Amino acid sequence: MRNNIGKVQLPLQTLSLMAGFMVWSILAPLMPYITQDINVQEGQKAIILAIPVILGSFLRIPIGYYTNLLGSRLVFLISFVILLFPVFYLSQAQSTAGLMVAGFFIGLGGAVFSVGVTSIPKYYPKEKHGFANGIYGMGNLGTAVSSFLAPPIAGTIGWQHTVQLYLIIMALFAVLMFIFGDKDEPKVKIPMVSQTKQVINNYKLHYFSFWYFITFGSFVAFGLFLPNFLVDHFEIDKVDAGIRTGVFIAIATLLRPIGGMLGDKFNALNVLKIFFIGMISGALILSIAHNILLFTIGCLTISICAGIGNGLIFKLVPTYFNKEAGVVNGVVSMMGGLGGFFPPLIISFVTSFMGSNHLAFFLLALTGIIALISMMHMTKIEKRIL
Repeated sequence: MRNNIGKVQLPLQTLSLMAGFMVWSILAPLMPYITQDINVQEGQKAIILAIPVILGSFLRIPIGYYTNLLGSRLVFLISFVILLFPVFYLSQAQSTAGLMVAGFFIGLGGAVFSVGVTSIPKYYPKEKHGFANGIYGMGNLGTAVSSFLAPPIAGTIGWQHTVQLYLIIMALFAVLMFIFGDKDEPKVKIPMVSQTKQVINNYKLHYFSFWYFITFGSFVAFGLFLPNFLVDHFEIDKVDAGIRTGVFIAIATLLRPIGGMLGDKFNALNVLKIFFIGMISGALILSIAHNILLFTIGCLTISICAGIGNGLIFKLVPTYFNKEAGVVNGVVSMMGGLGGFFPPLIISFVTSFMGSNHLAFFLLALTGIIALISMMHMTKIEKRIL
């Protein structure tokens, strides 16, 4: 019976996540158009683009908890209604301060990620959790949809009216969730403090958070900085830059369920090691890239490995955490979001300080190596326990 309900909830929540991510990522593809109307200093761009990540990350913990407590239907519904206000405010913004305020509150669109990863596993047996969460994670395509469609629409009707179209999307999905959301979703009513105490000292929570900080953080960061980076450094057309960014996002998103399936079939931790080696390689390529071809190869390598890595990590979470999944999903996904906050700022700082962005990408490779060492450490501990 639960599985039959899951056949409705999985596509509904996946599309709802897509809608949330469309809003969450709207500033990046529109920034080249926004800066034509609003005077945004170069250093302010990175801050404005990173701001939605703050609320979108920290809210993931309470949203994961309240999904267990109240159910996904109510949490999604309330989130979409609230998002109507900052989206409208963004369309009326006339200053960098207005962009920052609106950007902060549209971060809620990214926080809804915690809803599905907490809710969806309730409808499937444990051996299908990786695949189900991987399918749900395809809602990340909302970022690609904005990257593909927002620039050409903005070129036709203006960026303000483009943002206002998102009001229709939020209202539509609020209605869909109200009608088709599961009113009888199983609830978990363990107090948040109690759940947190049970997991806070578990080394696996910290490792999963660190790994997702890198994989999902890369996904978010590249989606944020690529549009302006490609325009500024390679003098690519704004629409072309949006398409290239959309391709990066689409590949990472579409491969996420593949990561979940690999985690269901094989040892997820061992497979994750392989793709982290790939991410490190991609980052090293970017650290020496001086032309668009080499830069593209590095980006695509990271896109593939980050996408599969995202799916593998959210196979590992429900494998090791059950009743505490709401809080754990919130913490891990929060760290993933924060992983997208720092890279654009680091790239901007390194570029302005050294005149080159290569060191920033080398730091990504170094972080990946540290993560790989921690995976080997976990393997050693797990073998000792067994």
